Amino acid sequence: MHGILDAHTPRLARPRARRAGPNAGRTTPYPARVEQASSPQPSSPQSASPASPGRPYPPPALAEPFWPAQATILAAIALQLLLPPRLTVGPRWLVPSLEGALLLGMFMATPRQLEHEHPRRRRVALGLTAFVSAANIYSLGALTHFLLHHNVQNGRQLITSGVLIWLTNFLIFALWYWEADRGGPGRRAAGHDGPPDFLFPQMSDDRIEPLYWRPKFIDYLYVSLTNATAFSPTDTMPLSPTAKSIMGAQSIVSLVTIGLIVSRAVNILA
Repeated sequence: MHGILDAHTPRLARPRARRAGPNAGRTTPYPARVEQASSPQPSSPQSASPASPGRPYPPPALAEPFWPAQATILAAIALQLLLPPRLTVGPRWLVPSLEGALLLGMFMATPRQLEHEHPRRRRVALGLTAFVSAANIYSLGALTHFLLHHNVQNGRQLITSGVLIWLTNFLIFALWYWEADRGGPGRRAAGHDGPPDFLFPQMSDDRIEPLYWRPKFIDYLYVSLTNATAFSPTDTMPLSPTAKSIMGAQSIVSLVTIGLIVSRAVNILA
């Protein structure tokens, strides 16, 4: 009996050897890859340096002056006073007077520097910015209608009106960006920044100093300038739907002003 079992034992083991036989001479690549991954690599001086902590968000609280925004609104009101009477709503002094009254009320209700949130000031500022924007878009529409339905021969006056509308568009949308980004300047000054509406170059590269950088009014003024001249974002990208809508509206106003009005004026002068 034992002999019979002993005689059958090799026969049971042979099929296993045959199944393993075809792959016995081959080298499986997976263990080699694991050994390469686990083998120690020589450390370079750059890899030995400590990792960068990254740019914190939101940055620390920092007071922000309010006078740049006030100066921008005053400049936009002055530009509207220079427009011809047929391009304004009602008398020439009506819209600038209302804008000046709103600006005076905002000036009295706002300190020189923003250090915390001012919900009432922000509502008044947004209302004033929207009012000036509506007046400027009305002037653009009136000028476009006059150009398409009348035989315009005064190219100098036409190009002057187009430049005034374009400059007002550039200034007013800088205020829109300043008020819209991260919940407004008050939240940014208090260090309670909301989600960013714009991606500035400093936010995408931690090597740019200072590490606690935050945008100022001049940054939004530059974004408005590049968007009004290029009709699209350049180095600063819009992230939120609000930012994309505002930049799109500014691009349309700028495109109509330069592409239709200023080009027509140049043809007349030529």
